[in-house]
Amino acid sequence: MTLYVNLAELLGTRIEQGFYRPGDRLPSVRALSVEHGVSLSTVQQAYRLLEDNGLAMPKPKSGYFVPPGRELPALPEVGRPAQRPVEISQWDQVLELIRAVPRKGTIQLGRGMPDVLSPTLKPLLRSLARVSRRQDLPGLYYDNILGCMELREQIARLSLDSGCQLTAEDIVITTGCHEALSASIRAICEPGDIVAVDSPSFHGAMQTLKGLGMKALEIPTDPITGISLEALELALEQWPIKVIQLTPNCNNPLGYIMPEARKRALLTLAQRFDVAIIEDDVYGELAYSYPRPRTIKSFDEDGRVLLCSSFSKTLAPGLRIGWVAPGRYLDRVLHMKYISTGSTATQPQIAIAEFLKGGNFEPHLRRMRTQYQRNRDLMLDWVSRYFPAGTRASRPQGSFMLWIELPEGFDALKLNRALMEQGVQVAVGSIFSASGKYRNCLRMNYAAKSTPQIEEAVRKVGTAAHALLAETAD
Repeated sequence: MTLYVNLAELLGTRIEQGFYRPGDRLPSVRALSVEHGVSLSTVQQAYRLLEDNGLAMPKPKSGYFVPPGRELPALPEVGRPAQRPVEISQWDQVLELIRAVPRKGTIQLGRGMPDVLSPTLKPLLRSLARVSRRQDLPGLYYDNILGCMELREQIARLSLDSGCQLTAEDIVITTGCHEALSASIRAICEPGDIVAVDSPSFHGAMQTLKGLGMKALEIPTDPITGISLEALELALEQWPIKVIQLTPNCNNPLGYIMPEARKRALLTLAQRFDVAIIEDDVYGELAYSYPRPRTIKSFDEDGRVLLCSSFSKTLAPGLRIGWVAPGRYLDRVLHMKYISTGSTATQPQIAIAEFLKGGNFEPHLRRMRTQYQRNRDLMLDWVSRYFPAGTRASRPQGSFMLWIELPEGFDALKLNRALMEQGVQVAVGSIFSASGKYRNCLRMNYAAKSTPQIEEAVRKVGTAAHALLAETAD
């Protein structure tokens, strides 16, 4: 990646996070040249790239400015979850989301689905077809319980980008990231144990805790910097927490990337209290900035971090191929995998390995990151335009999920049921809390290529929100 692209991405991130507001003057070419130790021409190239992306506007003899535009919604407030371990609820609402069958004419804004229509996935489809036609039928046999060696080798190479030094022997292939998380939790915890989670948090991991008879202790989480280390430290002092489970990169549902210093501090906390960390990095490859953010696992020297990920969000969820690097818990994770699913399906493993080995993954990721970042900006603009005054929204730094917070007392469940009649579905905020908080929030997916139909669906969400707020006020 060239110097001017790095600089443009840094400035773009600052603009998107609100450090520079619409109409603000950006730093001069000379000031940036001195600050970053680059040439004047490098800075000028960076500004041209920002100008092409609509993030900077030159004014003769005055420098560069952030273009005037619609004011972005304020960031969501930091949640105030219960300061004690709780039994996990919300299964009925999660089931309502995941059992919804895609219907013609329904816009699915609620599911965690990437765009699977990109032409950059064609080499993967060809690999799947080739594997199915091979005379030796490799896709029909059991593979090693660890998974296909060639795929594990490719994942180990990929992990270098996140700062990890893994080998194929450190990695276990799973049936999606969900199994990676589940096997990791079961490898460490027993019924009745307490797990600290970021809040709001991925509903799948919490429902795993519910099914295994464990309790969640929700930790307040900032929409920019992530889980509160201060609150987590207090919780660790007060409760016998067995493991910390979180998504620090391109968080679901808030979209933040936890700063590197805070990742290190979190690991230090875990070492001090001798607890494990289960790190969900399923969206990490979809960060808009380059290089992609480091994982907490990359700082881990004593094997206490279990790193979980998959190809469900970067390629396609129907492949059902995930993985975990369990560190010191490898034997236990293998046992948990053996007693649940055994070996993972072989055919998609071989096809993905071919796709990676052929150099197709990085071009696909570049296309998706660009598309998702552009769609995020569109979605934020539509929320500003169509949603009620006072609506707050996250600033995702990667992936394709937007977290929206409406005024206190708003009922997102009622909203979603009204929208279903209009052919639109969203994810209600309460499923991202162990105790059903965030009832006034919702999550919307912006992965698919922008169309007038998707804009109309977002407008319907905003219009229905206006109507429900008006009812509440009466």
